[in-house]
Amino acid sequence: MAQTIANGKKVNKIKNPAEDRVLYAVVGVILTLFILCILYPVIFIISASFSEGTEVQLGHVYLLPVKPTLDGYKAVFSHKNVLTGFRNTFFYTFAGTAINVVITLLCAYPLSRRDLPFRGFFTFLFVFTMFFSGGLIPSYLLVSKLKMINTVWALLLPGAMSVYNMIIARSFFVNTVPLELLEAAEIDGCSDARYFFNILLPLSQAVIAVISLYYAVAHWNAYFSALIYLRDPNLQPLQLILRNILLATRVSLSEFEDPDLMEGKIGLEFLLKYALIVVSCGPIIALYPFVQKFFMKGVMLGSVKG
Repeated sequence: MAQTIANGKKVNKIKNPAEDRVLYAVVGVILTLFILCILYPVIFIISASFSEGTEVQLGHVYLLPVKPTLDGYKAVFSHKNVLTGFRNTFFYTFAGTAINVVITLLCAYPLSRRDLPFRGFFTFLFVFTMFFSGGLIPSYLLVSKLKMINTVWALLLPGAMSVYNMIIARSFFVNTVPLELLEAAEIDGCSDARYFFNILLPLSQAVIAVISLYYAVAHWNAYFSALIYLRDPNLQPLQLILRNILLATRVSLSEFEDPDLMEGKIGLEFLLKYALIVVSCGPIIALYPFVQKFFMKGVMLGSVKG
């Protein structure tokens, strides 16, 4: 039983703990089922990647590995370009994320200032690009004219800023950092640059972690830009190399007269699919728990006004 005040009088409000328990039980069951729907495919992929290829092909893998083996991972890492792909992807992820975050914050801060001339016009120009773009051919011609074909800059500069992430950062600056803080800094003689680097950025660790995670995941999973702009295998990222490995294992069944050899090839193809998924997604999934608290805090603070 709880007490509330209505018209200056205390009114007893009766709670129904039985209804609350039923509600919590229903919500718990629904969330548990939802978690299982997400968790089981992950467990299955990991188990299949450690199982024998023929067992995966025949559908004998359900939860735990069947006839555990490392053949899939041996086949992946035996490729001469896999380690090079890892090195390139780490470089593109870290360098690209650093460039993205710097440009995004430098763009979001001026647009968060209410005293910026033509602020609405500049915001419209950025938002306009989210709905309309030149397309693939003009983009390729631009990159070609800038002499960036078959260079690392083709993956780092054309997508140097996401307007969506910029809007998240701008909203965070507007709705979370008090305007009085800027006014107090200006009274003390603080310049805009000093306010941005010494005051605003230390208070924006949450949103920086959020957009960094967004950019890092995008760089880690990107392969289409590399497919278009890169020809040198020594510059290609891991995702593109793994794609080429998977395509190389696809063979026509009519090419094999020996049933055992054909069965082994099919089993290896099934096994490679799951091993490639684990190799490509494992590192970025392992990174997420370290930034999860910043991720949740940054999204919520940047999305609620007031």
